[in-house]
Amino acid sequence: MVAARLVSPPALTAVAPTETERDLDRLEGELKKLEAEYNMFFGGRLPRPPWETRARVDALVKQFDRIYIQNYADRFRFTTIRSRYAAFTKLWDRGQRAREEGRPGPFSSAKMATEKPRPASADVQILHVASFRDPLRETEKLRDLYDSVVEARRTLGQEGVPFHKFAELVKGQVDKLRTTGTEEVAFRVALKDGKVSFTARALKGAKGV
Repeated sequence: MVAARLVSPPALTAVAPTETERDLDRLEGELKKLEAEYNMFFGGRLPRPPWETRARVDALVKQFDRIYIQNYADRFRFTTIRSRYAAFTKLWDRGQRAREEGRPGPFSSAKMATEKPRPASADVQILHVASFRDPLRETEKLRDLYDSVVEARRTLGQEGVPFHKFAELVKGQVDKLRTTGTEEVAFRVALKDGKVSFTARALKGAKGV
């Protein structure tokens, strides 16, 4: 009888992050630091606004704006970070002006000084668009649409949704809008006012999901 040899499974090799991923990690870390420092400033724990940290974040954002990011995931990630930064700067500047003019602002109460600031209105950033005639027969496009929604929610610190529930939602909207006479329904994933916007549009008008 021949004894069986136990072969150890090959070791998993970790994939090193790319230079772009490292730069995005740095940008994201600096933005989180800036948020914390502005919270401390409006809460009275810093004597002046964090201009140095803000200058570093601004320089990094402009650096990415000058280059073309080939990888879709990296490009999506930067777009999300840039949208958050733009929204927060509007809120911080509004709070600073109110403070200098001696009137109530977005950070005037003690409660708001300890909370994470809510982004002010920002331009709509379109992240993904897909159209369907029958979502259950177009699973690859449906999966891509789902991934874009989950990634957008994750970036904003929100939990994802189960794929089967998402698929039911999309199918339900397609079935509903097709009763108006349209043959195809377009879905759009975007960032608007610091939130994930997910809408469905038929040929006859638009309908929010």
